[in-house]
Amino acid sequence: MRPLLKLNKYFAKYTWHLVLGTVFIVLSNLFAVYAPQVVREAIDMVTAGFTQRDLPLSEREMAVPELLGLWTGWTGLDLQGWFSDLSNAGLAIAIVKVAGVLAILYLVFALLRGFFMFLMRQTIIVVSRLIEYDLKNDVFDHYQQLDRAFYKRNSTGDLMNRISEDVGKVRMYLGPAVMYTINLVVLFVMCIGFMLHVNTELTLWTLAPLPIMSVLIYYVSDVINRKSTDVQKQQSRLSTLAQESFSGIRVLKAYSKEPMAVGRFREAAAEYRTRSLSQAKVDALFMPAIQLLIGLSTVLTILVGGIKLIQGDPTVSVGNIAEFVIYVNMLTWPFASVGWVTSLVQQASASMVRINEFLDTAPNITNEADELHEVRGAITFKDVSFTYPTTGIKALDSVSFHVPVGGSLAVVGHTGSGKSTLVDLIGRTYDPDAGDVLVDGVPIRRVKLERLRSELGFVTQDVFLFSDSIRNNIAFRLDPSENVDDRVIAAARVAQVHADIAEFPKGYDTILGERGITLSGGQKQRVSIARAVIGRPRILVFDDALSAVDTATVEAILRGIREVMKGRTTIIISHRISAVRNADHILVLDHGRVVEEGTHAELIDRGSVYASMHEEQLLEEARETLE
Repeated sequence: MRPLLKLNKYFAKYTWHLVLGTVFIVLSNLFAVYAPQVVREAIDMVTAGFTQRDLPLSEREMAVPELLGLWTGWTGLDLQGWFSDLSNAGLAIAIVKVAGVLAILYLVFALLRGFFMFLMRQTIIVVSRLIEYDLKNDVFDHYQQLDRAFYKRNSTGDLMNRISEDVGKVRMYLGPAVMYTINLVVLFVMCIGFMLHVNTELTLWTLAPLPIMSVLIYYVSDVINRKSTDVQKQQSRLSTLAQESFSGIRVLKAYSKEPMAVGRFREAAAEYRTRSLSQAKVDALFMPAIQLLIGLSTVLTILVGGIKLIQGDPTVSVGNIAEFVIYVNMLTWPFASVGWVTSLVQQASASMVRINEFLDTAPNITNEADELHEVRGAITFKDVSFTYPTTGIKALDSVSFHVPVGGSLAVVGHTGSGKSTLVDLIGRTYDPDAGDVLVDGVPIRRVKLERLRSELGFVTQDVFLFSDSIRNNIAFRLDPSENVDDRVIAAARVAQVHADIAEFPKGYDTILGERGITLSGGQKQRVSIARAVIGRPRILVFDDALSAVDTATVEAILRGIREVMKGRTTIIISHRISAVRNADHILVLDHGRVVEEGTHAELIDRGSVYASMHEEQLLEEARETLE
């Protein structure tokens, strides 16, 4: 139960709902435990009537007042008039009348029990849904706070499974498990109290199998817990495989690997089936064992009660035996549900361990201070080094540069030179291992993350677009209440994508497929550029954002961007020299180190790495032109 203690804050939030639900449970069970007494009175009344039918009239006249006195003491009703005729026919009619009253009383108790049971479920089960809502929101909110390194360590399928399947398992504990546990305790106390009041010895015989049940529950709980954990882990594996297959369907089809994907999923599904069946076997044995013990209690009640009745024990009547049998059977489902509830609790505990694992994960990137109240855009790197913690690859090694407010910096280099890592540090996706990154002269760790990123326009090579309209994708960073149409079109024109969008039948209202699959690679990159510039950020970062665009379009985009770049700090990462030649300053990276820097003209004159890259690209462009 320890992992489930974190749910106490949610229970505290809905304390009054739970208190009211408990009151309804008590009232429902109160009418339930009175019902067997009605049955007892009915059976004893009928039994007494048949017994008195064989007695002489004088003895009937002595016995009936005593019987009516017991009846009046129990119900408060005076039925003397019904027994004025003590002949056999009159006595039979009187007994039928009393049985009718008892039947109506039994029906009233049943209706009241059902009414309060309805209210019980409308409070406690509703609370479980409310807590499920809160928990899912809290988990998702925490996901948003975690840094990118966390998402590199954990698969999307596992993340989705924890917020859906695991939270669903926890809800079963919050609702049914809690409700049936409270119901069992209340009903058990009430039933045992009434049974002890009637006959202590018969009650003890009836409860004799319960210690065996307790031992059984104790030993089986650990088995259920372990098997539940195994099932949930394999469920995450299935979710991950499905998510990866759906996201990578183009690759699967391109290489004709659909059978491989099906086979891999089938193997994982078979393992899930094996683990689920193993858990189901425990449940299948557990529930009948509980019911067997309850059945044993019923047999003991009838056996011991019958022996005492035959022996003439005055404390036991036929009605008492029937009453005890009803009480025992009334406890059958609550006690039989102990196995089910135990399974729910163990599954919830296993799921909560998985949820807590993520909830207890603190983000590495947090707000350490708020010393910069307005971002203007100057960026400085001082001997910055960074090594990826998961791979141990040193991406940057003592990199230093300064970009003034409104200036532009271009970074070029071959694949793996550290270009993307550099811009990740500007957006504070990671913190450097050594050295300092400063924004407007303030260490980036002491700049509020929300303020920094709200002034950052980021365009990456790996473009992500939402399954939404093109308009909403471009206007993503704007306030939904704003009239954004003019700004969306203006941003699209800057990104040279307006003409393409205008050709679609629904224009800007065109709904994109998952990850923007409706568009071509170049169109997606240009929509991403429009999304970055529409917010008019102080810092623009283009991380190889023009890689999927042809040379002519690159020139057109750069002309539009130059207007947007005026007064804004701009970082351009590219392998194309044509995209960076107009930058104020150019860095050439190789294996994480700055090997050259200067303007385009200076680097060409130097005739080293940058000049070689420039010549290679000129030759490639010439070859493309000839082709």
